[in-house]
Amino acid sequence: MTYDFDLFVIGAGSGGVRAARFSADFGAKVAVAESRYLGGTCVNVGCVPKKLLVYGAHFSDDFEQAKGFGWSTGEAQFDWETLIANKNREIERLNGIYRKLLSNSGVTLFEGHARLTDAHHVEVNGKRYSAKQILIATGGWPQIPDIPGREHAITSNEAFFLKRLPKRVLVVGGGYIAVEFAGIFNGLGSDTRLLYRGDLFLRGFDQAVRTHLAEELTKNGVQLDFKTNIVQIDKQPDGSLLATLEDGRQLETDSIFYATGRRPMLDNLGLENTFVELNDAGYISVNENFETREPSILALGDVIGGVQLTPVATAEGSAIARRLFKPEQYRPVDYRHIPTAVFSQPSIGTVGLTQEQATAEGFNVTIYESRFRPMKLTLTDSAEKTLMKLVVDARTDKVLGVHMVGPDAGEIIQGLAIALKAGATKRLFDETIGVHPTSAEEFVTLRTPVMAS
Repeated sequence: MTYDFDLFVIGAGSGGVRAARFSADFGAKVAVAESRYLGGTCVNVGCVPKKLLVYGAHFSDDFEQAKGFGWSTGEAQFDWETLIANKNREIERLNGIYRKLLSNSGVTLFEGHARLTDAHHVEVNGKRYSAKQILIATGGWPQIPDIPGREHAITSNEAFFLKRLPKRVLVVGGGYIAVEFAGIFNGLGSDTRLLYRGDLFLRGFDQAVRTHLAEELTKNGVQLDFKTNIVQIDKQPDGSLLATLEDGRQLETDSIFYATGRRPMLDNLGLENTFVELNDAGYISVNENFETREPSILALGDVIGGVQLTPVATAEGSAIARRLFKPEQYRPVDYRHIPTAVFSQPSIGTVGLTQEQATAEGFNVTIYESRFRPMKLTLTDSAEKTLMKLVVDARTDKVLGVHMVGPDAGEIIQGLAIALKAGATKRLFDETIGVHPTSAEEFVTLRTPVMAS
């Protein structure tokens, strides 16, 4: 049978674009359909604009710390509208780059909502196209719990386009988006409180990392309120919001920001016209080749509920393109030792197993840990401390996990991720000469264990 396209990708996020470009470069005839914005969540309402806001929020500390180095900066003034306008301009530039990447690869771009009509056909803007393979890469979407007054709350989608910076903000959630935005709002001058229903945020991260960040956020002025949740939101006559908590307390604020999870974006996708199945959590079920129950339909990224990180989606897109159109270059995605960063203030960088995971998996672990004041802060009044931690297999000396809370944690962890993937031992860390004076050298000078099991 002759098809209009060898591959039709639904969704122009990082994973979809990578799969489309690589497939086209391998000689396939490819189309992409996107109903919102090129680049997906990461470029438009995710990691890229968020990192720009994080940079903006850091300047309040930079101005204050500059005094210790002899600088007199005067009274700093912040303008939210300028930051958002400049952010928007950068995102528009990136949208254009994604458009050029697709067109330069020979990919046909359809700007409109795509809907599956059967296993080999997609309808976009009233026209029907056939494809040998269809890839679903529609990403995720933030959600707000179904409570009275939920319409008054915002998510990350809206936060990037607020007309003005709220004076008071309640951030609800315990994941990385919640702690990142708590740092952003606090750094830019908002009175910020973070609410989380659990005992401590960042479930799944190393316990030392979680407690250390909680201490540092508190030092920075973020109010942390655990074991609580909002049950109702009421809008006041003056436009402010009144949040009623489970314990009966009421908190008045100007904005309530929810970061309590994301759902796969499958709205009006036409899955009912195919044999594609969802798992119990509502994500698309796929096998190790990213194939759904319908062999001609594949899925990747946030819609399959795996590791929801942009570089993981792009790796999955590469793997799909190679398996379909360049099998001699195919290699499966390796989900071990995936480094990640949380751009909180201070930031987190982590790769490998946490102490808790290593213990649960049966390893006898030796823990090396250091907490210290970064050199940059020694001439300032800042009390911020950096945490560095190694989780080591006592039997083989292999480093199982590396964790950091402090400036440039993500930048430092990226290099150490290569070491872990190569199977580095603690001895190799010890025999590596450090770069002095840096915080990073602490990872190769940790000599005394703080715990051994």
